[in-house]
Amino acid sequence: AAPGKRGWRHAGLAMSICAVLGLLWVVVFYVISNTAVRIPIYSDLGQWNIVIGMGFIIAAFGFATKWE
Repeated sequence: AAPGKRGWRHAGLAMSICAVLGLLWVVVFYVISNTAVRIPIYSDLGQWNIVIGMGFIIAAFGFATKWE
């Protein structure tokens, strides 16, 4: 790295949280999708839940690039 340029010190934590949150988002969507369970707002999003979950996972990759 260039002098004075350092990674973000909390990037590892942020990466882990985003990765786990994205994975859980998608897993919960698949588990409740064929049941009578309704979670307000979450259930109304339908297939957009996949996009949201993948967004968190992509954000985790973004944080991984900042991790030292």
